[in-house]
Amino acid sequence: MSNPLSFRSLIKKIASLVAIFAFISLQGCLSPVALDRAVIEYDKTMTDLLSKQLLLNIARAHQHQPIHFTGISNIAATFNFQFNAGATPAFTGDNGSLMTPVFGGTVSENPTISIVPIEGEEFTRRLLTPFQESKLTMLLRQGADVDLILRLLAGELRLYGNEQAGIYANNPSDIQGYRLFRQAVLHLSSIQDKNRLYAEPLMFDQKLTLSADSMTADQIAALQKDYTLDYSAERNQILLSKKIIGRIVLTNYDPATLSNDERKRLHEEANERADNDVMVDIRPGFTGGEWPIHGVFRLRSFHNVLNFIGQSIDGTPEYPVNKHSQTPFVTENPISTLDIFVSADEPEDTELTTQFNGSYYSLKPETGYQWNREGFRLLSQIFQMTITELGQQGAPAITIAK
Repeated sequence: MSNPLSFRSLIKKIASLVAIFAFISLQGCLSPVALDRAVIEYDKTMTDLLSKQLLLNIARAHQHQPIHFTGISNIAATFNFQFNAGATPAFTGDNGSLMTPVFGGTVSENPTISIVPIEGEEFTRRLLTPFQESKLTMLLRQGADVDLILRLLAGELRLYGNEQAGIYANNPSDIQGYRLFRQAVLHLSSIQDKNRLYAEPLMFDQKLTLSADSMTADQIAALQKDYTLDYSAERNQILLSKKIIGRIVLTNYDPATLSNDERKRLHEEANERADNDVMVDIRPGFTGGEWPIHGVFRLRSFHNVLNFIGQSIDGTPEYPVNKHSQTPFVTENPISTLDIFVSADEPEDTELTTQFNGSYYSLKPETGYQWNREGFRLLSQIFQMTITELGQQGAPAITIAK
């Protein structure tokens, strides 16, 4: 007959092993679950905060108030996992003793968030500095609509070389300028719809000719780092050649089909303009060439973008503009670049709303193509493209511990 004490000891050992196994399993399970939840919730919160900050600053611009942004420079979350395990006698009556494992656990988090106001040099660089051409082409390569991008980013269109030469502002108060600006970006959109709009840098070979007698061996060796050298014994000359990646041009043709001299000439013309000027060259003989356009779009700052949207609510509202007579049918030609709805009561049929000085601001609901949603998403991407390193010295950082 077996010893009852040995049997009970064996049961206790098994119960202990079960409890330990459960402890380890619970620890391995709760840690990633808590981490997943925290990361997802922080991500949702950050996205919501950015959207509301953008909408809030549109409201500030509408009411002629200063624009201000606050950035999150750091989030440090400490997770505390506590577990307990044990065993208790089960109710088995007179048939013996059986130990039942008991285990549990708790999870707590202690996040610390550092908030940095965007001001001083950071404010100037991110919000007041006009966008450069590389930002526009980056957005175009992500598949964004060219008319939506230019209606947001471009402050004016400058045309050269024909009877339409002049400056056309993207400002509803400039009736003639605004009308032609809208028609031009709509014309580019029709070219983009046919996949014939190019936004490519001008690549060309820069060539120089030097007398071989005027060059020392060390000088020739130094030039070989940047140039391709070709010696002409007949003329006793050294031919230098270097591949140049030049300015970006919006075209209705592939710039690579142009001659080297033509690409160089276009680059030199574009290089005479400011860094926030994007050259456009729509030529006859290609898609959209019925209306030739040659000039530059001058890009504005993010601060001016927000002011434009805010003032278009009712200060200088946008109005319908029909396409140019040479532009084919285009499906999307909304009146407003970004239609913001302002009400005294909180709207119920919108996902994004913010309140400022007693008024509620939200994206106006729409049916069909979601132009407003795409415009606000693009606005968020544009703001993200201005981000530099936060938490610089001198900025009054605010740390919040939950």
